Amino acid sequence: MIEKDTFDQRDMTILIVDDEPRIRDLVRMNLELEHYRVIEASNGQEALEQLREHLPDLVILDVMMPGIDGFETLRAIREVSTVPVMMLTVRQSEQDKIHGLDLGADDYLAKPFNPRELLSRTRALLRRSFMPTPSRKTEIVVDQDLKIDFARREVIVRGQKVVLRPTEYRLLYHLVSNAGRLLTHETLLSKVWGHEYRDEAHYLRLYIAYLRHKIEKDPAHPKYIFTERGVGYRFKALDV
Repeated sequence: MIEKDTFDQRDMTILIVDDEPRIRDLVRMNLELEHYRVIEASNGQEALEQLREHLPDLVILDVMMPGIDGFETLRAIREVSTVPVMMLTVRQSEQDKIHGLDLGADDYLAKPFNPRELLSRTRALLRRSFMPTPSRKTEIVVDQDLKIDFARREVIVRGQKVVLRPTEYRLLYHLVSNAGRLLTHETLLSKVWGHEYRDEAHYLRLYIAYLRHKIEKDPAHPKYIFTERGVGYRFKALDV
């Protein structure tokens, strides 16, 4: 994990999507103070048009909007782009967060929010987006059912290539790179998401579940990713 930003914020374009002008003004003001270039949309349709025209580096997207809501807008964005998306919402239920992450959101921030937290999470998302892809030179044969080639970013499960989201890939990379060793929740959150996310244990639980459903034959009884309850996770030891 790199410890500092490797991008110039003056080159970054951020799209704010919210039907409330007051919220857009607040977010825009704080982002522009940090020298980001900001564009705006007041609804989902405008957001998709701005996305196609300006190709932003990050989208900050409100959930509760008239017409096309944030979830539908996110679904449409994910059909054409992998741009990082941060959801803004007054709805703080765990189910809403899971729904947004399932659709491809990268982060959630509840209203009302602290502008400093908004900026911190914005930097973290952009840093992850511009981080070099972790890679290893050799193919790893875990067993006859699971093969991983980090150089090619390929994961083969029972003979079939499995597509991983970028966050899933980074999580698998760190687990396999430390096969046989227990990695604490805090360590994995810091390495995969950034130091700003060390207390966001629900992100880790969700993505461990996503990974298990993609690589485990029986996710309820995993043979690759083991839970050390209350401490962290461990990938099975590899035969040398």
